[in-house]
Amino acid sequence: MKVTLSALDTCESSFTPLVVLELAQDVKEETKEWLKNRIVSKKEDGGAQLLFRPLLNKYEKETLENQNLYLVGASNITLLLGAEAIGLVKECNDNTMRAFTYGTRHNFKDFNDDNDDFLTMAECQFIIKHELENLRARDEKMIPGYPQAKLYPGKSLLRRLLTSGIVIQVFPLHDNEALKKLEDSWYTRFTLKYQPLDRIRGYFGETIALYFGFLEYFTVALIPMAVIGLPYYLFVWEDYDKYVIFASFNLIWSTVILEVWKRGCANMTYRWGTLVMKRQFEEPRPGFHGVLGINPVTGREEPLYPSYKRQLRIYLVSLPFVCLCLYFSLYVMMIYFDMEAWAMSLHESSGSEWTSVLLYVPSIIYAIVIEIMNRLYRYAAEFLTSWENHRLESAYQNHLILKVLVFNFLNCFASLFYIAFVLRDMKLLRQSLATLLITSQILNQIMESLLPYWLQKKHHVQVKRKVQALKADIDATLYEQVVLEKEMGTYLGTFDDYLELFLQFGYVSLFSCVYPLAAAFAVLNNFTEVNSDALKMCRVLKRPFSEPSANIGVWQLAFETMSVISVVTNCALIGMSPQVNALFPESKLDLILIVVAVEQMKLMAQNLKEESREGNKEEEA
Repeated sequence: MKVTLSALDTCESSFTPLVVLELAQDVKEETKEWLKNRIVSKKEDGGAQLLFRPLLNKYEKETLENQNLYLVGASNITLLLGAEAIGLVKECNDNTMRAFTYGTRHNFKDFNDDNDDFLTMAECQFIIKHELENLRARDEKMIPGYPQAKLYPGKSLLRRLLTSGIVIQVFPLHDNEALKKLEDSWYTRFTLKYQPLDRIRGYFGETIALYFGFLEYFTVALIPMAVIGLPYYLFVWEDYDKYVIFASFNLIWSTVILEVWKRGCANMTYRWGTLVMKRQFEEPRPGFHGVLGINPVTGREEPLYPSYKRQLRIYLVSLPFVCLCLYFSLYVMMIYFDMEAWAMSLHESSGSEWTSVLLYVPSIIYAIVIEIMNRLYRYAAEFLTSWENHRLESAYQNHLILKVLVFNFLNCFASLFYIAFVLRDMKLLRQSLATLLITSQILNQIMESLLPYWLQKKHHVQVKRKVQALKADIDATLYEQVVLEKEMGTYLGTFDDYLELFLQFGYVSLFSCVYPLAAAFAVLNNFTEVNSDALKMCRVLKRPFSEPSANIGVWQLAFETMSVISVVTNCALIGMSPQVNALFPESKLDLILIVVAVEQMKLMAQNLKEESREGNKEEEA
């Protein structure tokens, strides 16, 4: 007779393991007992009132490997009260969206006392994460068994345990049945259809669903550019100067698509309940440190760090370092142009077929170097931003995104601007743009999806063999799932995914008028990107905790900034074109004034739209 896992042998028949908590192997027993008591204790006693079980009982630990793995769940009432505490918004019977309250629970659509499906699994896991993060020290001065791990009243216990290395990781479990249904409707069948965004949101949460929604929308928005660009490219293949019409279309397209996305995004998040969800007071980020004191806003005892010290670090260290990296990027760019000149002279002197192929080698090498520099700089930017010691996670993210975007923009586009406006070589611009775009897309597909998937498959086989060799007469299905998932890579958020789309948007909106196939290659890449990212989320990485989001955040501003740069760039390219110059043979001043006027009118139209939208928001408020 098989022995079932201890997580399932519980007096609470409703216990469903939702979250896994892994402790370090050498954690002391008194620490484990203290942590368990704080998690299961009632709220009035300072606990989280959750269900807490070891993955293995004593017999199973002797049979299998001794793993410090624990499963966390919650009763239905605890989850409902937690939904009220975090301000979860649900649809009412009268079709309005309101913050859920336990007292009026019967007024909400699909609620039933006997129905445990009112909250999605992702929402339940987010509630458990919220409860664990809000476990706070009361009268403890240290973590029991670890006198060096100091505590003070109000300190988040989970964050202290993580920074002390006592807790290794906390992650939500996959629901294999729900995951299989999601995969079947998402990426396992290669058909042209819209993504199941509501199902993605139900399983992974709003932040990830918004990313896939934006990826899908951006791909669809690229199709008109691709459809127009293909015949345009074929008919004017050798005439690099006939780009005025396409550049004019670019001006309109790059602005309109972002405005339409805002409306679609608002519709989605209203339907999901996050557009009107109340925002909680932001807690200090885990890595924030300083001298213990009283926060004048919250009245809580927490670390305090002088703002002037942070500013000194930013302006005396971070800013010079970023400038140095930008200078190095420009230096590498000039080396690339030297390589281009050498390849061109070699081809002109010999004129053979292999030297014509050699013309593309400098651009390919430069594209690979750009990707390497971007990744190395990313690590340095993360280290610097952490060292700046920002109190809030939002401030940390804003400074990190600013650093990364500035470097990536210069690193990826400086050579194209130099070719377009200094060398004025449209043939070289087309060649460089095509090589940079295609090479970066191939490298990203390999590094982000194919390689991790291959490594994960190898690891999966190893875990299955290990469990089969160990288990004897034990039904270790849950054990195998937990051990496999705990070794998966951690999803680090949508930063890299949005950054890839941001750079792609730049390649298409800035210079695709001289290489109209850019949009077509972007569409092809994004079709595979949807499936590879979906595979990565479902089978390669740990399931991330759900995070409510009302929009794509600071990335909306980043894309709008790129749109403004694209207006200026395309207007300048139109002004440089031979067709437009032929209209003003006598006076170039008139041409310059007209180009500037068109550019300013376009930018003013964008600003008016923005002000109108803000005015509508104020009226609604």
